[in-house]
Amino acid sequence: MMPDRTPKDRRRLIAFGLMAIAALFNAGDAVLVRMLTETIHPFVIAFFRSFFGLLFIAPWIMSKRSLLASNYSLLHLVRAGLKLLTLVAFFFAISRAELVNVTTISFAAPIFVTIGAWAFLGEHLTRRHMAAVICGFAGVLVILRPGQDTVSIALLVALGGAVLAAIIQLMLKRMSARDSTETLVAWNLILTVPLAAVPLYWFWTEPSLPQFGLLALQGVLGALNMAIVTRAISLADASYVAPLDFLRLPMISLMAFAFFGEILSLATLIGAAIIFVSSIVLTSQKRA
Repeated sequence: MMPDRTPKDRRRLIAFGLMAIAALFNAGDAVLVRMLTETIHPFVIAFFRSFFGLLFIAPWIMSKRSLLASNYSLLHLVRAGLKLLTLVAFFFAISRAELVNVTTISFAAPIFVTIGAWAFLGEHLTRRHMAAVICGFAGVLVILRPGQDTVSIALLVALGGAVLAAIIQLMLKRMSARDSTETLVAWNLILTVPLAAVPLYWFWTEPSLPQFGLLALQGVLGALNMAIVTRAISLADASYVAPLDFLRLPMISLMAFAFFGEILSLATLIGAAIIFVSSIVLTSQKRA
């Protein structure tokens, strides 16, 4: 007979299941982006992703209007703008580079979070964390392979997206002290939609009816993914949940092979392993 699980064990098991579902949704999202970017500009995709995501959670916002009360105004707008740029950066990268490589580069965000927390929030770095940062950058270089004749512009843009994602995480770290997670999620979508509508004047491309369906599905997947990850973080320690984000890599590897015939290269596998180990060190150890 198996021993009864403690409440903490059960919460961790549920968190693991939720992160696995989130990884599956994220992989499906990436496949949809690759399909859509063949004829639709990334700014258009970003707009409809935000629009349909907001439409999906609108009933929840209307039923809990109190969550719109916030201690911030300008920071919400800045964060929404950065989120839009992050989405466009990754959508552009997905359209030009292999899905697995783009996903692996996105895992570099904790490295930049660590650097930013040290530079701007005054957090102390141990030697272990400094070594993990250096190793993480080494993993990124393995993916970029700068010794080749040309470095992939798409992967450099993806790296820029990882930097922007890190800045957003640092902002959330400060904003979550006074605003609830629900408030942060709601305002992010509310403000991203009008911001994303502005570039449509220059980048508009008319989606077909089937593409509208895929855009709507992507928006729902994005909103569900955000809610699922938020719930997982509430159930278990961040040091446990953060490494589970790497479940995205095998999910996307399988889908990239199934839909586009992309095969995981040895360099990507080595780079991903290095970044994975460095990220675990950076997220699992408390800074002194």
